[in-house]
Amino acid sequence: MSLFIKKPLEQLLAQAGDSDKGLKRTLGAGNLIALGVGAIIGAGLFVRTAAAAGEAAGPAVVISFIVAAIGCAFAGLCYAEFASIIPIAGSAYTYAYATMGEFVAWIIGWALVLEYALASATVSIAWSEYLNNLLGGAIPYELCHSPFETSAAGVSGIINLPAVFILLLLTLILIKGTQESAIVNAIIVFVKVAIVLLFIVIGWRYINPENYTPFFIPEGTPGHEDWNSYGWGGVFGGAAIVFFAFIGFDAVSTAAQEAKNPKRDMPIGILGSLVVCTILYILFAYVLTGVANWEEFKTAGREASVAYAIQNYMEGYGWLATLISVAILAGFSSVILVMLMGQSRVFYSMSNDGLVPKVFSELHPKYRTPHKSNMILFVFVGLFAAFVPGSVAGDLTSFGTLFAFVLVCAGVWVLRVKNPELKRPFATPLVPLIPILGMLVCGALIASLDANTLLIAFGWMAFGLVIYFAYSKNNSYLRNK
Repeated sequence: MSLFIKKPLEQLLAQAGDSDKGLKRTLGAGNLIALGVGAIIGAGLFVRTAAAAGEAAGPAVVISFIVAAIGCAFAGLCYAEFASIIPIAGSAYTYAYATMGEFVAWIIGWALVLEYALASATVSIAWSEYLNNLLGGAIPYELCHSPFETSAAGVSGIINLPAVFILLLLTLILIKGTQESAIVNAIIVFVKVAIVLLFIVIGWRYINPENYTPFFIPEGTPGHEDWNSYGWGGVFGGAAIVFFAFIGFDAVSTAAQEAKNPKRDMPIGILGSLVVCTILYILFAYVLTGVANWEEFKTAGREASVAYAIQNYMEGYGWLATLISVAILAGFSSVILVMLMGQSRVFYSMSNDGLVPKVFSELHPKYRTPHKSNMILFVFVGLFAAFVPGSVAGDLTSFGTLFAFVLVCAGVWVLRVKNPELKRPFATPLVPLIPILGMLVCGALIASLDANTLLIAFGWMAFGLVIYFAYSKNNSYLRNK
C-alpha cells in the first residue's frame, strides 16, 4: 500500500460531526482570538523589536513588522481555509493527511513536536529566569538552573524548579478543561495586552521625533556592512528577526474540534489574532524607537530594551518597567498554555489514526480532555525544562513552525486541484498565488537558519522516520481496515 495513502475527506468530516464522543465543543470566536493572541504575544514583542531595530532596520522596524505580518498572512489564509473545511484537532498534520498522504502527515506531525513541545520547554525556562529577575534573585541558583549551567561565582545548577512548576500548573489547568484553560488564557491575555497598551499610550508622550531621522539605517553605517543590515535590505533583515514574534497563530487550528462553530469561528480566530497582534506590534515598535534612539539598542536593547527606554527617557514611570516584567511573565505563561494544548491535540489526532499509541487519545471521563497525553507531555517537557539549558533548543522551534507553514500552503493548492467542488466556508483568495508566496517566504526563512539548527532538525526528522517505519506504518488504522 502506498506511503501516500490519504485519509478520505468524508471520514474526517464525519469525525468532525461526532461531538458526543470526541473533544468537548466549548470555544467561541472570542476564545479563539484570545488563544491566538495568547500564543503570539510572548517575549518576542519585548525582545525582538529592539534587536531588529539595533541590528538591521532602525526606526523602519515598523515596516519590518508589516513585511513579517504579510508573510504570516499568506500561511494564515491557508490555515483558515483548511480549518473551515476540516474542523478537526491536529492542525497541519490533519490537513496533510487529507491532501498529501500519511507519510507527509507523519513528517509534519513529528515536526510539530519541535514547535509545540520544545517551545513549551524553552519558554518555561525563560519564564523561570524572568521570575527570578523580578524577585531580585531570591531563588537560589542551584534550584533555577540545569546541571549543565554554572554561575560566574562557580555555583552549579541542580534543577530548574520554577520551570517545572509553571509547566505542572498549566498542565493541570489543561486537564481540567478547555473552557477553563481558555478563561485563564483570556485573563492572561487581558493583562499583557493592557500593559502593552499602557506603554504605547504613556510612551507616546515621550517620543522624540529626532529619533526617526534617518528612518532607515544609512549605507556605510559602521557595523552595518551586510546588505540586510541597512536601508530597505535592513527592513527585510529586520522582518526575518521579528517574524518569529508572530509564531503561534497556527496553534488556534489545533483547537478546531473544540470550537462551537468551527466553520465560521476558526478563520475569525486565526486571522483575527494575526490582525490584533500586527496592530499592537507596529504601534509598540513605533513608540519604542521614538522614545529611545535605535543605536542604543545595539547594546542596551537586547532583553532589557523596554525597561531601559522607560528608566532612561520616561522619568517617573519606573513602575511601568516592573509591569513590563509582569507582562513578559504573563506572555510566557499563555504561550506555554497554548503550546501544550496544541501538542496534546496533535498527538490526539495522530493517536486516533493509530500512528502513536492509544494512550494519547484517551479522554478524561468527566472533563473530556486528553488527560493522559497532557501528563505524558508534562513529564517529557518537564524533564527537558528541569535539566537542559534553554539555549540548546536554538531555532528548532522556528524550523518546525516554518516547515508546517510550507506544507499547509502546498496542501491548499493540492486540494483546490484535486477537490475543486468541495464546499469551502472560507476560501483563500488568489490561489495558487497566495500558497506559492507562502511557500517561498517560509522556505526562504528556513534556508536562513544556521547550519547547526538545520543539522539537528534533520536528525530529529530522521529519528521520526525510524519510528514511522518501525511502529506507525504497521499500526495505521487506515492501512489495517
